[in-house]
Amino acid sequence: MKVLPFKIPKPENNAIVFQEDIELYFYDKLHQHEEIQITLIKKGKGTLIVGDSINYYDKGDVLIIGSNIPHVFKSDTEETPNSHMQSLFFSKDSFGIDFFELEELQELKPFFKRSKHGFKITSSKKTITNLFSELKNASKFKLFTSLLETIKITSKCNYKSLSSFIYEKKYTDIEGKRMRDVMDFTIHHFKENINLNTISNIANMTPNAFCRYFKQRTNKSYFTFLNEFRIEKACKVLITDNETPVNQIAFQCGFNNLSNFNRMFKKFKKISPSNYRKS
Repeated sequence: MKVLPFKIPKPENNAIVFQEDIELYFYDKLHQHEEIQITLIKKGKGTLIVGDSINYYDKGDVLIIGSNIPHVFKSDTEETPNSHMQSLFFSKDSFGIDFFELEELQELKPFFKRSKHGFKITSSKKTITNLFSELKNASKFKLFTSLLETIKITSKCNYKSLSSFIYEKKYTDIEGKRMRDVMDFTIHHFKENINLNTISNIANMTPNAFCRYFKQRTNKSYFTFLNEFRIEKACKVLITDNETPVNQIAFQCGFNNLSNFNRMFKKFKKISPSNYRKS
């Protein structure tokens, strides 16, 4: 199975796919697919990378990932023994190229605008959860009406974008494998000292070519991305662990000195680590 692009298994003549994943961890390789994905996290928590940004997901989250946005779930298996998600997959032209252009469906347009960068809803979660509870054995017509109702609700509810920049072109298989390898290495080795030669070798490119390649596809340098990833990991520890000293958290998250950690933390979070923990 090719990782990028990723094919959603779709029975013939089905415009909508309902998929349930109950695993030790979610599929953890960077991938993209044509279909828009609406996902309810039933169980589990972890890190979600969408486009250029690092996010977290938890039980009860409703996530919308737009067409061809590269993304990867990294389940936190230390905190939860298994993971469970339910998802709807569909394309904007699943029901005809002009279906969502109908005058009667204009109130759904915000959904598609938001989905271009991916988003997580911050209100109406219970309503969506109740809708998803009826989908497992639903008829095709029920899937269709529930999808429209879900799009309507998520067009109007409060939300948070999951990414700030999306590379517009589709990844080729070679590019997809290269970026997948870079993300996979970063996720598993962020605590270590990663230099430019190391990461460019992972991408099988020269250092200069890799810097241009990564910047073009994420709108930021690799080391900016790496530091953001480390800071997000530190934030999670600061929130969930009140005992571990800040300097120890810094080293656990890949920073070799406290002053650099404090500087980077303030750069990305506009607040000091100690004040972040207090607030």
